[in-house]
Amino acid sequence: MSSITQTPRSFGPTSRLEPLRAKSGWIVALGIVYVIAGFVALGSVVTATVASVFVVGIMMLVAGVAEVINAFQIKTWGRFLLWLLLGALYIIAGFLTFENPLLAAAVLTLLLGVSLVASGIMRFLLAFSMKETTPWIWVALSGVITFLLGLVILAHWPVASLYVLGIFLGIDLVIAGAGWIGIGLGLKRAV
Repeated sequence: MSSITQTPRSFGPTSRLEPLRAKSGWIVALGIVYVIAGFVALGSVVTATVASVFVVGIMMLVAGVAEVINAFQIKTWGRFLLWLLLGALYIIAGFLTFENPLLAAAVLTLLLGVSLVASGIMRFLLAFSMKETTPWIWVALSGVITFLLGLVILAHWPVASLYVLGIFLGIDLVIAGAGWIGIGLGLKRAV
């Protein structure tokens, strides 16, 4: 009779993090790149706004091409034409974004302002429906801040369209970079 000796394996969170821990330096470096890019974007918000509009234009072109390709996969004419039209509209919108990025920024900023106002109202209403069971005040505060931010954007529109998207992009990059740095440093310290 043979005896097989097995070493105990750890299947806890530490063993799953081991591959990431080995790359924690790269994760911190990625975070630093994000933070630097964020500060560059905040230093030139108009350029960052135009860059973000170009990214939206590229995404519209890719989505439009995908819709057109999908249209040829549909066998019925009604759906084929619908998918083809949808794809063509995305492609046209993408090219218009490249043609006039400042107009596209104005439209996107207007949509952002309206969306923030609507989201703020919905969060505020949601907070009062949660009043009985949870700490609703944080949801209400979030709704008020979101609503006011949307109003500020709309009050300064269309001039705000030159800088709002760039500011949002810069802040997002800085926060994401700080998050990656925190994750990387946390992985180094994890036992």
